[in-house]
Amino acid sequence: MTERLAPQPWMDAAPTRAVMAALAAAGGEGCARFVGGCVRDALVGRPVSDIDIATPLAPTEVIAALEAAGLRAVPTGIEHGTVTAVAAHKPFEITTLRRDVETDGRRAVVVFTPDWAEDAARRDFRLNALYLEPDGTLHDPVGGGVADARAGRVVFVGEPEARIREDYLRILRFFRFRAWYGRGEPDAAALAACAAMKGGVAGLSGERVSKELLKLLSAPDPVPAVGLMAEAGVLEAALQAPVDLALFRSMAALTGDAELRLSALTPPGSAAAVAKRLRLSNAQRDRLAAAIGTEPPLGLGMGDAEARRALYRLGAATFGDRIRRLWAAAPEKGEDARRLLAVAEAWTRPRFPLSGADVMALGAPRGPEVGRLLQAAEAWWIEADFRPGREEALAKLRELAGTR
Repeated sequence: MTERLAPQPWMDAAPTRAVMAALAAAGGEGCARFVGGCVRDALVGRPVSDIDIATPLAPTEVIAALEAAGLRAVPTGIEHGTVTAVAAHKPFEITTLRRDVETDGRRAVVVFTPDWAEDAARRDFRLNALYLEPDGTLHDPVGGGVADARAGRVVFVGEPEARIREDYLRILRFFRFRAWYGRGEPDAAALAACAAMKGGVAGLSGERVSKELLKLLSAPDPVPAVGLMAEAGVLEAALQAPVDLALFRSMAALTGDAELRLSALTPPGSAAAVAKRLRLSNAQRDRLAAAIGTEPPLGLGMGDAEARRALYRLGAATFGDRIRRLWAAAPEKGEDARRLLAVAEAWTRPRFPLSGADVMALGAPRGPEVGRLLQAAEAWWIEADFRPGREEALAKLRELAGTR
């Protein structure tokens, strides 16, 4: 008996209907089906954001169909059969049915096919090899996908090792989907294959690894999946560094911030190496280094004035990251950590009332001496808890410069 899915708001939305109608006009009814994540999420009652569509139409036919309907067509991955349709500013990824003819563990050479079963057979997990017609008819060509989605099972399509050899990123995807959808015991064959073939992760680009890892770390509770990764040796292969799961477990309980959770997996002194391995953006790299930094030294027992001094030097974001890392390392000191975070939230960074022009007005020549005097005056002002105003600061500057 064919299973049907109840009508979904995202399926009935005007932009979705416009795209599906354009494809149907070119290839007839049934030539386009929703596929993958949107079907899986709808099936288990999760919100649907990205909508992917599969079709036997060739990419050139897809582009022609969209343009004939007055929709924008962007050839985002046309060599792999992918065209992005844009309707009412919303993107829809449309991919021609395909099968692999050559793989090397990182990329695939594909040919297009009219066969839905061939397209399903090349997908990673059974819960992702699901198709949905606009009328709600569900298709599960490889079998088990609907049941897997509902039961929280992450099972490879066919032989796990064969799927992994096609693309070693699927090792990381297994743990990412475990984190987001998994329940109960992990699939033994999948886990064994991931552990046996973990060496392939080293050959993946840092961008692909970081994308999957950060998605995993943003799950509501990534701890069980990360624990499985560590046991299988995959986590160390991905980061190319030893990890501290105790700190990570505590951090995951404190915050859902994926980058801060990553900092808890990064050993002291390894921020630069991990950032290079994962090809993090400059902002992500700098945040990681600052979060695990040690200067100025912080402690959860410091007073409010000391906290303000650290806030002035570090900025609120880095201060907050470092306090949360200290909290994760000492969960019993949560009251102290919350107090310090409240100080950071309530405090507005003051502006130092002097400038280099004030120093030169005292007769100091341009050059290093200006900076030295200004820094000395600022250090005095910071130690005074930022209370002195401009006149008092000028008097201190004159004293430091040896003038009256």
